[in-house]
Amino acid sequence: MAMQQEFHDLKGKWALILGASSGFGAAAALALAKSGVNICGVHLDRKSTMGMVEEVVAGIKSAGAKSVFFNVNASDPEKRKEIIAAMKAETPSGFHVLLHSLAFGALKPLFSEDALSQAQLEMTLDVMAHSLVYWTQDLVKAGMLSRGGRVFAMTSTGSQRVWTSYGAVSAAKASLESYIRQMSLELAPLGITANAICAGVTDTPALRKIPGHEKMIELASAKNPYKRLTTPQDVAQTIVALSLPQTYWLTGNVLGVDGGEMSVD
Repeated sequence: MAMQQEFHDLKGKWALILGASSGFGAAAALALAKSGVNICGVHLDRKSTMGMVEEVVAGIKSAGAKSVFFNVNASDPEKRKEIIAAMKAETPSGFHVLLHSLAFGALKPLFSEDALSQAQLEMTLDVMAHSLVYWTQDLVKAGMLSRGGRVFAMTSTGSQRVWTSYGAVSAAKASLESYIRQMSLELAPLGITANAICAGVTDTPALRKIPGHEKMIELASAKNPYKRLTTPQDVAQTIVALSLPQTYWLTGNVLGVDGGEMSVD
């Protein structure tokens, strides 16, 4: 009952979720909405996958929260400015939560006949790492990140470990974690925390694009102390808890949300 009452601290606030249509972003949108948080979702979907977006929007509505969704390229600077301007009228007090959950990058080896090109490498870093900085910069300039706010970025153990064709994404995740540490320092005077969430192996659309993901699932399922994969909902509940006022002193971290998976050899 006490924890339920604490969630009232989130009621009426807004979250901006980059990558809100599936995986971690969609699960976080629904979990936050159930805690009373309104959702601004940015996603990039074609007609064939718009059904997922509609399900998320319907779930937010059934939870009694508001939602505004934008189907655009989150790394487009003009679209970013348009969204921030549009949301300033909707939520003049700004966002309480910014979640960066963009999973769009080139999955190719560094050395092969079909190796990563310069354009692919730069695109992956731009979308999956640099865009966190650009969005946060513009939100701060516009006064759209509220004092006491939370910045979260989804990382993975790929920031430190190698996997076939994961080189560009690995570099992006390492950069993302570095940016989070720097942001924790520079956003502290504004009362805003910044943390990276490192989920265990999770069966998401993004994971299924990685060559050899079947082996990743098999290994993680076997070694996880709970004998199952991490789910998007596991991560979403953590994000809700970390959005509460009581976690104001937790910043600059890479937080493992994996059921102890990474502790087991």
